[in-house]
Amino acid sequence: MPNRIINPNNKLYKDEQLNCDYQFTDISENNIREKMPEIFNILLIDRTTSTADEINNIIWANDNYSQYNHIAYAPSAQIRPELITGNMAKIIMPRALKPREQQKERTKSKAEVFTPIWVVQKQNDILEKEYANDDLDTYIKRKWLEISCGEAPYIVTRYDMNSGQMIPLQKRVGFVDRKLKRINAEINDKKEWQRFAIKAYQASYGFEWNGDSLLLARENLFYTCCDYYFAKWQEEPLYEFLKNVAEVISYNLFQMDALQQIIPLSEQQASLCDNQLTSFSQENNAQQLLKNHGKRVKIMNWDIGEVIFFGEGDR
Repeated sequence: MPNRIINPNNKLYKDEQLNCDYQFTDISENNIREKMPEIFNILLIDRTTSTADEINNIIWANDNYSQYNHIAYAPSAQIRPELITGNMAKIIMPRALKPREQQKERTKSKAEVFTPIWVVQKQNDILEKEYANDDLDTYIKRKWLEISCGEAPYIVTRYDMNSGQMIPLQKRVGFVDRKLKRINAEINDKKEWQRFAIKAYQASYGFEWNGDSLLLARENLFYTCCDYYFAKWQEEPLYEFLKNVAEVISYNLFQMDALQQIIPLSEQQASLCDNQLTSFSQENNAQQLLKNHGKRVKIMNWDIGEVIFFGEGDR
């Protein structure tokens, strides 16, 4: 994304070329950290493991970067801002831009493959037919979930997952793309636009194992909101609005081992903890084994304004 500045009135200003966002598949973490540091930090948060007293980030959950530092880039280590900016700014990039060997390795080790955009469009088209008669409010509030979302093409299609080429707004087919297109078509008040956009993001979920892919997905959702806002109003949204969008994204796109509904690798940490208890009584050890099966994932239920366990449903 091109350079932006934050002025004293808390606005972001785009550079002069109106469609320049469409030129950059690989979003610059350096740019986000420099221009929007608070938002950058939010996009890295893991909401399940964070508390009011301690903020934790999503983890790498793979060993693709361990050659840089076997501790800082270990699978169970958190993705820290300094590890992906500065001289390390280019280590995270979309799958389409990764070396072929790394793509093959990810496919082999994590079954990581990406769906062609034409398939995404057909599947989303089929689902959307059921909602053709929805009024705007009902349509925006309908909940969607992309499982094992990778870089989230079913949610937003900023670029072609195979070629890496940017896709213009009118040809994007993700389910948030569709919601934002309808908001652009039907809403002509900026405050209402922002209200509906937040609702659209609150109703859109996705989960992913790999931390690098999850960060890319979160960035894609964030910059997609900027794109549609600018297309509608020909100006940048307020920084506080973008911060709110980032917060929703950090709750709704989350890291998870789908088979166990836990934070990836957290059962290994629990097992290690259990092994350290062998010096205690067998009864005590057995009790700990029952407790430690990994960190169960939490998500935000925006309807009730509470964090719940994934799969728990509305209460």
